[in-house]
Amino acid sequence: MKLIKEEWSRRKFIASLAGASSLTLLNNSFGLGNKFPIQNYIFQTKLDPRVEQIVAKTLAIDTHNHVDVRIYPDQPLPKYDLLADFKKSGLAAIVLTFAVDYQKLQNEGDAYNRFMAGLDAADELLKANDLKHSLNLSGLKSSFKKKKPAIIQSVEGGHFLEGKIDRLKMAYDRGLRVLGLLHDNDAVVPLGDIYTKEPVFGGLSPFGKEVLIACNKLGILVDLTHCSNKAIDDALQIATKPVIITHTSLDTQLGKNEKMAAMMKPRLLSKEQAKIVANAGGVIGVWRHLTDNSLDYAQNILAMVDVIGVDNVCIGTDTKITRAVKPNDNSTPRQGEFTNGIWQNQETGFFYEVVDAMLKTGFSENDIVKIGGGNFCRVFEASTK
Repeated sequence: MKLIKEEWSRRKFIASLAGASSLTLLNNSFGLGNKFPIQNYIFQTKLDPRVEQIVAKTLAIDTHNHVDVRIYPDQPLPKYDLLADFKKSGLAAIVLTFAVDYQKLQNEGDAYNRFMAGLDAADELLKANDLKHSLNLSGLKSSFKKKKPAIIQSVEGGHFLEGKIDRLKMAYDRGLRVLGLLHDNDAVVPLGDIYTKEPVFGGLSPFGKEVLIACNKLGILVDLTHCSNKAIDDALQIATKPVIITHTSLDTQLGKNEKMAAMMKPRLLSKEQAKIVANAGGVIGVWRHLTDNSLDYAQNILAMVDVIGVDNVCIGTDTKITRAVKPNDNSTPRQGEFTNGIWQNQETGFFYEVVDAMLKTGFSENDIVKIGGGNFCRVFEASTK
């Protein structure tokens, strides 16, 4: 099924037609049948009445969501309006991630110290909001039942290990349950080839393979975002638990901004590579990049579903659920940076907006529940139990 949304001039033509019979004729003419009632797309301006019910029943998870936790111990701890932002979003949980390699890692111990400071800051954030880390599926479901936001701790890149595999157990004991093997820059002891850099190892490095095996044994879900195709293939050959790629899209879904598309294309998956991940039991998160509105986003989700099936797709926005509260800060957030303000003129919270768009795109309620959180829960349970 495909969403007809590019040819906006058809609106005037459709609006000139009267009666349900005309709309039925148009549906049939465009090959849409009853899968996607065109009148819903053209004339419906309010949220679908089913949205609130679906949001309420879905353990909706953003599998890659940043919070700007403090990673330098000498910095003050930011304050956030986390609970209000969560409530607005309609999400039940996030995989809270941060990275330590945005600023250059110059000295031995830099990555480790930033990582520990980040974990400490995340702990303080949860404590301030009377929340706890969800360490397994049981913890996720318990928070959902209590109507409390659930937080799964992640980090983007294994830089903090600095070649010391024993640090992984320490991180696990501190609540880490999702590990992105790679990020934008190499670790002091690299874990493998990054998809935006020239390959060095022809896939994962020996240490990267060691870390993946250790994650499988400990109960940490491995995120292969930022990995080259060969690094992904290496991981799938040795993994004993399902993997996830939390934030990407298909390389056929490039949007309308050519400059942004050129920058993002190395970060996207081919249909063939997506199938390889799915056939190994993995789940792929669709991000918000290269979309101008929630219908674009729903269409990108649909494109992924058409390739790998509804049981292997999830949501991974690569946004921030909340922003630091600063006195007298009247600045306007950058569009797309925050989860509840991804698209221009977005009036509703993120998951409400997405559910509405998915319904208009032809997804069933059951499909939305799976993509919204059920598929992630399946691989999270398999990896952490």
